[in-house]
Amino acid sequence: MDISNSNDDRTKQLKAFDDTKSGVKGLLDAAAGGVVEIPQIFIRPPEEVAEDLELGRTSLRVPAIDLTGVGDKGSCTREKIVEQVKHASEKWGFFQVVNHGVPMKVLDAMLNGAREFNEQDVEVKKEYYSRDPERMVKFNTNYDFYMSKSASWRDTLIVDMLNSNHLDPQDLPAPCRNSTVDYLNQVMELADTLFELLSEALGLEPNYLKQLECEKSQTLTCHYYPACPKPDQTLGVNKHTDASFISILLQDEVGGLQVLHQNQWADVEPIPGALVVNIGDLLQIVSNDKFKSVIHRAVGNVTQARTSVAFFLHGVVTPPKMYGPIEKIITKESPRIYREFTVKDYMMKFYSRGLDEKTGLNYVRI
Repeated sequence: MDISNSNDDRTKQLKAFDDTKSGVKGLLDAAAGGVVEIPQIFIRPPEEVAEDLELGRTSLRVPAIDLTGVGDKGSCTREKIVEQVKHASEKWGFFQVVNHGVPMKVLDAMLNGAREFNEQDVEVKKEYYSRDPERMVKFNTNYDFYMSKSASWRDTLIVDMLNSNHLDPQDLPAPCRNSTVDYLNQVMELADTLFELLSEALGLEPNYLKQLECEKSQTLTCHYYPACPKPDQTLGVNKHTDASFISILLQDEVGGLQVLHQNQWADVEPIPGALVVNIGDLLQIVSNDKFKSVIHRAVGNVTQARTSVAFFLHGVVTPPKMYGPIEKIITKESPRIYREFTVKDYMMKFYSRGLDEKTGLNYVRI
């Protein structure tokens, strides 16, 4: 086979799909009876499928942490929560939180709003379809659509606040406008609590990560995974780690998120009212590998669409701020293993590659 011709053909197929501005949901809607053969651009390479089959599955579950009493600083309850966060961040890189303070009605409204946006008339959604990195609110299929080995079976509404925290609610689509504003306000309060717990879990003062401004520059992504006729051929999200300090995920009851733990895939089963928290690359770096940013993915579902909302906290992007391993946790036994970097530089490298490529940690490893 002529590889250059094959690549040209794939690029043409990608562009033809992208030009419809309809997303994966539009592809299904346009098919008679809603059943389609999965287009070649979404089909995973055979070697990748074979590699996953070797990994296998585990019945182990991501830790769930009850935050009841977390505000009682200095108490035994708080100490126990910190210990649970420490264990989960070191061993799993993931945990779920319950009784976190974000009202259930806010969670439900956010999921419903994201779902309604994606299930509305395609002509309305097309107004938001864009790959312009400067546009704050946009809708598309896979940010790495033209770079990954296979496209993922999902559409995403993106609220990109990397360069500006000033979000005009009128820029948000009507179906999820109010719910997004409410959710952002609530989840930012939770983020403050999580950064306190993570600071204490590193043996630092509660406000340490807050002083590093780890909560600055955020991205909210509303993912919609249409029912997939052949989920064994494609993924909802290719395996990856997150280029963030932490990510907070709200998922519906359908499920599909999996975490790579001890070389096996573990399901992150939906818990009503829970939020999933995972350590990103940037926190692994500043913690000098004490906390782990782990590989995860989302698998498809034959009969049900899935909705999830991911909130990424990246740290200061502009003006450039240097980050690196925290001096207080560098010791002779744990010498510095990363160099200093700017979030902007790290993010540029992250977004210039396919999501399914090797971890970006290698960019800054000494």
